[in-house]
Amino acid sequence: MKLFDVYPLFDIEIVKGSGCRVWDSKGSEYLDFYGGHAVISVGHSHPYYVKAITDQLNKLGFYSNSVINSLQQKFADRLGQASGYDDYTLFLVNSGAEANENALKLASFHNGRKRVVTFRHSFHGRTSAAVRVTDNPKIIAPVNDSMPVTYVMLNDADAVETELKKGDVSSVIIEGIQGVGGIQMPDDEFVKQLRELCTKYETVLIFDEIQSGYGRSGKFFAHQYADIRPDIITVAKGIANGFPMSGMLISPMFTPVYGMLGTTFGGNHLACTAAIAVLDIMEKEHLVENASLTGAYLTEHLNKLQCSKIKEVRGRGLMIGIEFNESIKEMRSRLLYEEKVFTGVAGTNTIRLLPPLCLTKQQADEFLKRFQQVL
Repeated sequence: MKLFDVYPLFDIEIVKGSGCRVWDSKGSEYLDFYGGHAVISVGHSHPYYVKAITDQLNKLGFYSNSVINSLQQKFADRLGQASGYDDYTLFLVNSGAEANENALKLASFHNGRKRVVTFRHSFHGRTSAAVRVTDNPKIIAPVNDSMPVTYVMLNDADAVETELKKGDVSSVIIEGIQGVGGIQMPDDEFVKQLRELCTKYETVLIFDEIQSGYGRSGKFFAHQYADIRPDIITVAKGIANGFPMSGMLISPMFTPVYGMLGTTFGGNHLACTAAIAVLDIMEKEHLVENASLTGAYLTEHLNKLQCSKIKEVRGRGLMIGIEFNESIKEMRSRLLYEEKVFTGVAGTNTIRLLPPLCLTKQQADEFLKRFQQVL
């Protein structure tokens, strides 16, 4: 049997990782400035993380959600404290798309409406409702196309209000920082207006913090720069440092009903153990603060580069986009194969930097040196 060929692959097999570095099957070492789509939060193969999962696996790998799993409550308590949302409730699932899917569903259950407002250049996943609210017609299949969705421009509060006035919008879903869209940031003032509008028109505000959350922006959640509280927050990526896990932080305004949501694997023993270990490491090693400081350092030095090809450097913390005036395909390839640096991409002109949150200033300097070689 062959694999279903939907991924264009680099001719590299990564077999080992440590901190912000990975090694391929031929022994070559790489600086990891992508973290596997922003998934690696506390660093590759952190010994505390590895030991926690190993110890749990030696006791119990899995049992269903039909019985008490005290690790779920332990994780919920820790996440509430770390994020500042200890008065919210938590529902655990397996992937970012699944978290967004359930958030859209819960919002619709809550107010009985169908239409969703989302934003141009957004990405929220590839499952049915999540892909429909993603601004990419190429990946929306006909079977996904029936849900009523309206796309508006980011930071256009008037356009949002025009839609909410119609009275049929169930929810507004927005990324804390657009990742696939090229590290595009909603203005803090716009986020405040969005909160006010959703409250005014009794519309559920969903913040997708799957890529921008968990400390990556320099705060636990990117929306916290605007000092607002969404009705639902979705998390995944860095939540368990590579173990498949995601969740929804849910406002007290929602009333749970048996059977309205469900999952087989969500919140399993290994996932919760991994997620608790991540929070332990983040707290002990001050990784949110490190993301803020090291990210600011990296952004400052990127802005100092004398290169006419660079159009703009933008982002917060360790979620940085470098937009060029030309295609970055060759440049990214040279970074990978010649300078041994993994980076991400958005569109044709933007390099995305999403390194583990344990990145040091020395490693940032190392990246800048290799990056300048390519420039």
